[in-house]
Amino acid sequence: MENRARYAGSMPALVTPFSGGKVDYDCLEELVEWQIASGTTGLVPCGTTGESPTLSIEEHHDVVRCVAKAAAGRVPVIAGAGSNDTLTACMHAREAEDAGADALLVIAPYYNKPNQEGMYWHFRSVAEASSLPVFLYNVPGRTVADIAPDTVKRLSELPNVIGIKDASGNVARVTEARLDCGEEFCILSGADELTLGIMVAGGCGAISVTANVAPALCAEFMGHCREGRWDEARALNDRLHRLHLAMFADPSPAPAKYAMKKLGRLADDAVRLPIVECSPRAKEIVDTALAETGLL
Repeated sequence: MENRARYAGSMPALVTPFSGGKVDYDCLEELVEWQIASGTTGLVPCGTTGESPTLSIEEHHDVVRCVAKAAAGRVPVIAGAGSNDTLTACMHAREAEDAGADALLVIAPYYNKPNQEGMYWHFRSVAEASSLPVFLYNVPGRTVADIAPDTVKRLSELPNVIGIKDASGNVARVTEARLDCGEEFCILSGADELTLGIMVAGGCGAISVTANVAPALCAEFMGHCREGRWDEARALNDRLHRLHLAMFADPSPAPAKYAMKKLGRLADDAVRLPIVECSPRAKEIVDTALAETGLL
């Protein structure tokens, strides 16, 4: 149960702030402080929401280092270490460990379309490249490749593969992983709108897009879930639901960055191509959701 206790609760998939086309590390440090003060229980830099596909290798490693230094051990840092290239993912893993990260988030190899054996050896290679705990990340909507339950079970037998971020959209996968991998295997929601169901099914937390915008509410919601206060959790989930959906009114993380600028947490909501800033219609959807959630 140690894994579930440490890597549990509300953990934002942190946006990467930009200024003048460069990473704004001062702003990133401020976001870390705000998140921790808001009750966030973990930080996840260099995921998809952090625009890892468009960060340079140097930026990727510097962002992880910045977040780990700013967190200073107060909450765990789960560093994105994914790539479709196994050697690059292994390099990210080693660099994250050197930077002071506590764990790794490793996405299924995208574009290559490996079979299950190829995915097993990809994850195994990354796990063996570092001594850090590893979370698998299954998001077939982005990667095409789906980590099958049998492969998750097989990977869970590796000593440092301790959990999975599940964004498959199939809540039944939570029960399957729990039965296959044991109660200590930490299952994290990767889809905010499904987190309530995932927690009821036995999840231990969420790597959240919405927590970039509403960290205190997301932390409160997760507290209700973890303590079994399901009526309170459902009521707060209802309040957050349209905000969850609004975060994908346009390709992520443009809506999250727009919302954070609206709330005064970002001076610049710039994103990197091929993502573009929110359309007028997406801004309307985000504005309405922020108002309905009580954030504006």
